[in-house]
Amino acid sequence: MSTQTRSAVKLCCATCGQMNRVPADRLAQGPKCGHCGDPLADGRVFELDRLSHDKAVQGDDLPLLVDYWAPWCGPCRSMAPEFKKAAAELAPAVRLAKLNTEDHPEIASRARIQGIPALILYRNGREVARLAGARPARDILAFVRQSLA
Repeated sequence: MSTQTRSAVKLCCATCGQMNRVPADRLAQGPKCGHCGDPLADGRVFELDRLSHDKAVQGDDLPLLVDYWAPWCGPCRSMAPEFKKAAAELAPAVRLAKLNTEDHPEIASRARIQGIPALILYRNGREVARLAGARPARDILAFVRQSLA
């Protein structure tokens, strides 16, 4: 019997808010939430609410890039497909999520969002970097990679 422990990462399920421990070497295999069965790190952008935002920002072991946006914002809507492309390329090492600032103004205020779209990269419960304005996928990828280097 081996006494070696496997390295695990904590991930918040965007659907149910449950925190999950996932073996780090299994991230690329499409881990699912132990509570609701939804994917945890499959390269899709997930929508955050107040509870899941705070749990994911503070509890996730993987870097988390959050797009603060609103449905009435033209640049936000035009950037959405580019954000999805970046999410697919960065998975499973980085998770990407969106927070509707119109539905959750208290979160936007706490995050000091002054204009949208605004991208904030979090790691280990702290803001690492932020980027304002609509960007193509290649700029989003460069921003994340440079900020985590």
